[in-house]
Amino acid sequence: MIYTLTLNPALDYVIDVPDLQIGKLNRIQSEHILYGGKGINVSVMLKELGLESICLGFIAGFTGKEFQKGIRDHLQIKEKFIELKQGRTRINLKLLGKEETEINGIGPIIHTKDFKQLQQQLCGLENKDILILSGSIPSSLSSDAYAKLLASIKEKDICIVVDASGDALLQTLPYRPYLIKPNLNELEELFHQSLQSEQEIIACAKLLQKQGAKNILVSLGKDGAILLNEHHRFFTQKANKGIVKNSAGAGDSMVAGFIAGVCSGMKDEDRLALAVAAGSATAFAYGIAAIKEVEKQRKQLPSC
Repeated sequence: MIYTLTLNPALDYVIDVPDLQIGKLNRIQSEHILYGGKGINVSVMLKELGLESICLGFIAGFTGKEFQKGIRDHLQIKEKFIELKQGRTRINLKLLGKEETEINGIGPIIHTKDFKQLQQQLCGLENKDILILSGSIPSSLSSDAYAKLLASIKEKDICIVVDASGDALLQTLPYRPYLIKPNLNELEELFHQSLQSEQEIIACAKLLQKQGAKNILVSLGKDGAILLNEHHRFFTQKANKGIVKNSAGAGDSMVAGFIAGVCSGMKDEDRLALAVAAGSATAFAYGIAAIKEVEKQRKQLPSC
């Protein structure tokens, strides 16, 4: 089974106010409520690609109940959220006007006993399961929260995927994750340098591999992605050109595409191609892309 973990999910309230005037009454042209979180996005794309997953994480309050209901009934994805006794699942406001403005909620406080409950939940995973850790760590937890979770299951043969940045990512490397997916900016921040060439990117990926990561997938936005596999071979895949409508979720779609390729026994270069196609399809769509758009992107990918 595939499990996706989102420590701090959110209800995304997206409103369209084309002619926003600060200090005056404004009327919304359209509104949408989305179920936000990087792990949630991965699960949605996995479903499009024909794979079942279970969402894990924390919810709280009336907004948490609405979030849980949406995952179950609207997205029709299985979940095993841990319900906190205090606080509420955050609401993130995304205001679409002449410019896009985001105001993110705080989210509930995750106490030590709640975190231990999550550790115990992960101990119930079975060998050969896949666990995908996605996104930032809430401020109520320490930066080594992902590492602590992996320490609790280190004796099990679980395929670990980490899509995080900074210390949160680095501290998971001793647990030898099967895949990590930094984007170019995150890679530059890790090594405190500007990376201008493919050779420089690969050199940094090799350093992360020496620290424990098996496969490193570096997303390059409109330029596609680079994969350094566990056999120390690297592959590149250019992306199709298109109008970016939604960069949020593109990286999560890449993770889902790569894991779908792993589950179907694809070669590394084909896994990479599916990952780039899934990421591009979402970037060119409003929300996580449908399977038909992924297949369309995949067929049109430029050869490397």
